Amino acid sequence: MTAPERLEYRRCVVRGPRASTALLVTVLVLLASACARFEPRPLPSPPVAGVATSPERGGVTVAAAVLSDDQAAQHYGVDLASRGVQATWLRVRNASPSRYWFLIAAFDPDYYAPNEAAFLFHRGLGKRQEERLAAHFRAEAMPLLIAPGATVDGYLLAPRQEGGRYVNVELVGHADRLRFGFALPIENEGFDFEDVAPGALHADLPIPDLDASTLRERLRDLPCCAADAAGVAEGDPLNVVMVGSRSEVFAALARSGWSFTHRIDWRSIGRLLGAAIAGTPYPVAPVSPLHLFGRTQDVSLQRARTAIAQRNHMRLWLAPFRFEGRAVWVGQVSRDIGVKLTTKSPSLTTHVIDPQVDETREYLLQSLLVHHTVERFGFVRGVGATAPGAPGRNLTGDPYYTDGLRVVVVLARGLMPPEKARNLHWQEIDDPLHDAGTATTRNDERP
Repeated sequence: MTAPERLEYRRCVVRGPRASTALLVTVLVLLASACARFEPRPLPSPPVAGVATSPERGGVTVAAAVLSDDQAAQHYGVDLASRGVQATWLRVRNASPSRYWFLIAAFDPDYYAPNEAAFLFHRGLGKRQEERLAAHFRAEAMPLLIAPGATVDGYLLAPRQEGGRYVNVELVGHADRLRFGFALPIENEGFDFEDVAPGALHADLPIPDLDASTLRERLRDLPCCAADAAGVAEGDPLNVVMVGSRSEVFAALARSGWSFTHRIDWRSIGRLLGAAIAGTPYPVAPVSPLHLFGRTQDVSLQRARTAIAQRNHMRLWLAPFRFEGRAVWVGQVSRDIGVKLTTKSPSLTTHVIDPQVDETREYLLQSLLVHHTVERFGFVRGVGATAPGAPGRNLTGDPYYTDGLRVVVVLARGLMPPEKARNLHWQEIDDPLHDAGTATTRNDERP
């Protein structure tokens, strides 16, 4: 074999496998293209039963629903959840003489434009399929302009949230602005709110309807703290009272950034442990059970942060009494500042709470005020004051100290600017970020 022949032989030996690899890749791409499918099966309008509908405001009504992952995959013909996308259906009936623009950025500033969302699913599709996909996404998008007398509906695509989402709808006309809000849970995802049936709780008891003075007395007579299953050992202090229907409570808290939480089961425990070890967020992490009125909390919520060790969390129980015809929820709120192992929790872990629990109580009130959800508020005795030098302790041994007051929030039925929220002046408080005055005797309650 001559030198030129040997050189050519070596070139062929080197190129052969590369050429085979390139051919294999080409074949796999072609096979993937052949296997990829875009087969939408559009849902009706409205797409699900039990959509949330707003009261009429200025001649306008709004209806909304969040699709489950399976419903979205059926409607769009691709798996939106696999790319972290969630679909929300919206309908606006404009019976007014005004034209309105829908402010989609107020719904979610990180929303996906139709072509942007469609592009996420181009891989494996041919050119014609890509065009069909993009056209379908554009056709399903919620219109931004609502003409006088028109009814329009469509879908909004945004980063996926677990358990549900708060849907903020803002419409701007020539001289006015309309705002609607919905807290829309997604059923069958393992969240504890799915078990809440307010009509069934206390069904065998007479439910008294209290006025302001009797409500104040009843709240002062409640136990200081949530308890263990036996109702003996005292847990975290009951420092929150909210007045409003289930949907009003969920909407106000969701608007303020609170999210629902998973039930405690083997899946959520595994995810919780993994997040604790990795220091990653788990926005819907479960909350361990405490007891009041002879049962565990009816619903748990949290306001997550960038790591699971830090969050605010809250437990709420529906009380066996009402105020001015509205439901009363008694609860506990605290700020989590760390995670520790414990045998006293079903998840084998628990959060370490900030001992200055009054700060978290104030944080809750302020977040509700900032988001225009408070009609009236006040403070009432009932917890019992404890000082930093002689703190109370919860069921897992964490210390806490407090001025002994509960915050009472009567939720607004619409949106209420904070300057219009009325202070009940039942009890004045000290600065919750400082210890001065904590656990002092107070004689300034007003009738």
